[in-house]
Amino acid sequence: MPRSVRKPGARKLLTRAVLGALLAVWVGVGAWNVWKPMPEGVVVNGAWTPLHEGDVQFLRDVTAADGYGHPIIDQQIFDAAFRLIADAERLIVLDVFLFNAHRGAIVDAPVHRPLSAELVRLLIDKRRAHPGIRILVVTDPINDVYGGEPSPELATLRAAGVDVVITDLDRLRDSNPAWSAFWRIALRWWARGGPGDWPNPLDAGGERVSLGVWARLANFKANHRKVIIADGPDGALHGLVMSANPHDASSGHSNVALRIRGPALAPLLASEVAIAHFSGWRGAPLPPVAGTPAAAPAVGRVRIVTEEAIADALVAQLQACAAGDAIDIAMFYLSDRDVLGALHDAAARGAFVRVLLDPNKDAFGREKNGIPNRPVATELVAASDGAIRVRWVRTHGEQFHAKLAAIRGREGYWLTLGSANFTRRNLDDYNLEANVIVETPRESPLETTVLAWFDGLWSNRAPAGVEYTADFGAYADPGQLNYWGYRFMEATGISTF
Repeated sequence: MPRSVRKPGARKLLTRAVLGALLAVWVGVGAWNVWKPMPEGVVVNGAWTPLHEGDVQFLRDVTAADGYGHPIIDQQIFDAAFRLIADAERLIVLDVFLFNAHRGAIVDAPVHRPLSAELVRLLIDKRRAHPGIRILVVTDPINDVYGGEPSPELATLRAAGVDVVITDLDRLRDSNPAWSAFWRIALRWWARGGPGDWPNPLDAGGERVSLGVWARLANFKANHRKVIIADGPDGALHGLVMSANPHDASSGHSNVALRIRGPALAPLLASEVAIAHFSGWRGAPLPPVAGTPAAAPAVGRVRIVTEEAIADALVAQLQACAAGDAIDIAMFYLSDRDVLGALHDAAARGAFVRVLLDPNKDAFGREKNGIPNRPVATELVAASDGAIRVRWVRTHGEQFHAKLAAIRGREGYWLTLGSANFTRRNLDDYNLEANVIVETPRESPLETTVLAWFDGLWSNRAPAGVEYTADFGAYADPGQLNYWGYRFMEATGISTF
């Protein structure tokens, strides 16, 4: 038989079949774990509940520097969080992403406040003073460095009788399927976390870790929520939904939070229990907190949204904006294509849009290249012909870690804030996220407080000599390499944002 028509041998056919089968398994595992259902009971698309006077309070942490580079730090969030915990009598539930004393890439880096130790001490003191109180802490495996360095904070809480749950991230969808499918098939079973010869990814002074730690880290997924829920002296649920972490290296960041009171928190509490259950928690049911109905008339309404429900609510609200409406965005990471398109369209319809961004240059002692915010901001300004205005928060090693959108409409005020950056990973059911949405009449106390905070940063208002923000041109990035790099990272999930 001529060489040109000779059929492949049995060995080649077998090799092709095996490679084809492996490829099919890899694609199948990747596809399933991108689209599989979220664990039951986790996603919250809460119903509107009435908002009464005193039911919400806006809190913010602001970090800046004076003309000599000396830090100016004005914080509210964790003082309020610790008061909420101190006032609890029957129930405390925390779900926080970063809860550790790690300091990043700089050995012995100074921190503004040892938040993790403060929180541990407060919870243990509360447990000792009220032995019957139920305390549940849900957190992310990043705090154990994915098994590479067990958390002393979490171990101390367990020893004191606090229920501590490490979220089972394998139950969540995969935002980085190209890697995660391979990891699930080939590495998950043997590449365990533990001590080893590899550098610690979270703390330059920490213990060295195994290759398995880095293999898990490359899945780029998280329980990213930042929530505290407790009962109060009035018998109602009280909570904080925030962008802040009780993390020493994050203690100097700028952040935002809403303190909430009332039944709007009930579905979020149920969601936290669902996360604990799918992660292996088998504790006794938490005590019910019924609360007391408010006698005062409603002054607005509030609801909780998590994961993709955040994006649905945000995009729908932006799509309803028109001339006469004003949109303010304050964000650590902004890259989701649906949100960007909705902002552009709102500006084209005549809405006034301001975007306040972190320049994405600082990450716990590591220097970043500005992705995604710098190319995204350049795209927004160019595509809108300058109708969308952008300013940059001047950071000095810390981060502008806020995650907030506010719309001053012709007939009312709409606000959302919480843990969710406006990125694919945060808004498309990959990470676990939690936000609160509030609607009030125009010129409500909430609107006045949030607007004063935003305008103060935007316009570099008092104290004198402090420049909170810089003009768009300070960090504009028209380069095509970073733009298409951000687009590739956003689409594939091969990124940390």
